[in-house]
Amino acid sequence: MTIDLASVYPRRSQSRSDPPALMAADYISRINRYLSCDLRNFESESDLLNWLDRPAARVPAYLILLDSRGKQLSSEELGGTVGRLRDSGMQRLIFAVGPADGWSEKGCARANLLLSFGRITLPHQLARVVLAEQLYRALTILAGHPYHCGH
Repeated sequence: MTIDLASVYPRRSQSRSDPPALMAADYISRINRYLSCDLRNFESESDLLNWLDRPAARVPAYLILLDSRGKQLSSEELGGTVGRLRDSGMQRLIFAVGPADGWSEKGCARANLLLSFGRITLPHQLARVVLAEQLYRALTILAGHPYHCGH
């Protein structure tokens, strides 16, 4: 299984040398110890949805959008969800941080799961770091690694 961390974030507003980008890259490298993981950026939601229309595998990707209206999961529950998808033969998971104005109805309808980190609003770059860390944590939970100590 592969994981893509996608974000809708205009390039003019990001820099690879800023601390959140470096932190996200660090967690991506940690995730790659367990599964292949890439960070992808899109200029707009429509660019992301068009990219999803291009088949990269025999089975469509499982799309999880971060949205404050989504389901809240504990780290253990997120690990369980990733594990169940992996064990069911899912080839590709895509987790996506949305545009500043939130996901459109079309985007939400396309998702297999809306995931929420709570009702708070996070800056886009920080949301990517939190997502990357939680995915790393989920994979360490599945592997029985002591990174996650249960609280």
